[in-house]
Amino acid sequence: MKLIYQNMLSFLIVILTTLGIILYSVTSASTSWEYNRTYKSLESYAGNLEKIALKTDPKTGQIHNITGDNIRTVEQVLSERNVQFAIFDYNNDQVYPTPPTNVKLHLKDSYWKKLKQGKTIRNVQKLQDTDGNPRLRKDDNRSYVYVLTPWFQNGKLIAAVWAGSDVSELQTNIGEINSRLYFALLISLLAAIILSFLLSRYQVNRINRLRSATKKVANNDFSVHIESKGRDELDDLAEDFNQMVKSLEASDTEIKRQEQRRKEFMADASHEMRTPLTTINGLLEGLAYDAIPEESKGQSIQLMRNETKRLIRLVNENLDYEKIRTNQITMAKRVFDANKPLTDITSQLEKKAAGSGDELILKKYDGELKTFADYDRFVQVMFNIIQNAIQFTNDGKIFVSGTREENRHASVFTISDTGIGMSEDQVKNIWDRYYKADPSRKNRKYGESGLGLSIVHQLIENHGGEIEVKSKENEGTTFTVTLFDDGYEHKPNENKEGSNR
Repeated sequence: MKLIYQNMLSFLIVILTTLGIILYSVTSASTSWEYNRTYKSLESYAGNLEKIALKTDPKTGQIHNITGDNIRTVEQVLSERNVQFAIFDYNNDQVYPTPPTNVKLHLKDSYWKKLKQGKTIRNVQKLQDTDGNPRLRKDDNRSYVYVLTPWFQNGKLIAAVWAGSDVSELQTNIGEINSRLYFALLISLLAAIILSFLLSRYQVNRINRLRSATKKVANNDFSVHIESKGRDELDDLAEDFNQMVKSLEASDTEIKRQEQRRKEFMADASHEMRTPLTTINGLLEGLAYDAIPEESKGQSIQLMRNETKRLIRLVNENLDYEKIRTNQITMAKRVFDANKPLTDITSQLEKKAAGSGDELILKKYDGELKTFADYDRFVQVMFNIIQNAIQFTNDGKIFVSGTREENRHASVFTISDTGIGMSEDQVKNIWDRYYKADPSRKNRKYGESGLGLSIVHQLIENHGGEIEVKSKENEGTTFTVTLFDDGYEHKPNENKEGSNR
């Protein structure tokens, strides 16, 4: 069953249930109201008749003020309401209408006891002398709604009056009220069907709008946007859908970008592997066919070793990045003085810096530069950043420094250079895997895979630290690494993959 019909059925069930309860309540209330109104009217008539008949004959005890002619006159006045009366004396004998000869009509003993107690009796019943009710006429088998009211004088029951009306008239009034109610119910039902259809179609149209948008997204159309007014859960769903589309669009863009980076990397890696492999193969063939002079064989072997190291380094960088990215490397964090590893690293790289005409300057920290990190990974991070600075600086200066920020419970390391720098777009992409700020620069001495800074970034994240980059074209670049003490680790907001410049 389609949703529109399910919604219509739900609306109709609720509406019909509500209308049924209302109809039952109103019909019951109207019936009760009509009966109570009739009872009160009859009690009023009986009360007015009582005012006429308060005198009795002291000799006979009869109510001499009431005569058949007087009562018939009252009945004629109330003929339009079809009201009739019956009178019973203090002996519970019916005195009006006059019963047949040798026949005495009485009220039920239970009724007479209640009347003596001053109670008024209300009832609906056929009037038959066999059950203690007055027979008004010999052929009168109609049902009456009636009241029995006692008349007292000097605290004694002197008479009782029966006042009744044909129940058919009352039922006619009730039937007329009910027919109007049923007509109103029918109109309400038709209106409910129309309104439930309109409301259901409105809700289904909103859902169909989501379905249509979902199909577009499934076909890689991420330009779709659904208006949301925040009125209900469907609007909340639309807002969530819009957020999902944005996320999918961003993911799709990132996937395409990474795929492009992968293609570039595969092309670069293939080129970088082909060159040393070609060199090694040529040298091996020369050695095999004794085409290389004896005095050059040592140089050829050294060249093959260098090219082999390049291949190993290229493969190892990829393996290291994947291990670090997937947390397969265990961090053996401990507290150490970072002055010593910084001194060792700068000493190792001074010769390489000098080869590019650079001056590598270490600003030592006075006192113990307490650092909480994995020692080997710390060396790897600093080595890569300083090496990266050397690669992109010619005839300039590279400054390395470390300090303590006790208020942050952290050690902060800064590596700045006066090299070629980067644009804003290049700074945004510097952590992207396989990214190179200057693809034309392929300094073989320091690696070409485009994974150096991505490894650095991932290692800093695994330490719970921070790394920031500030750079301007032709003015240089500054890397700031922050490593927090044990118990004060900071989790970065973003989880980016990175690469070399």
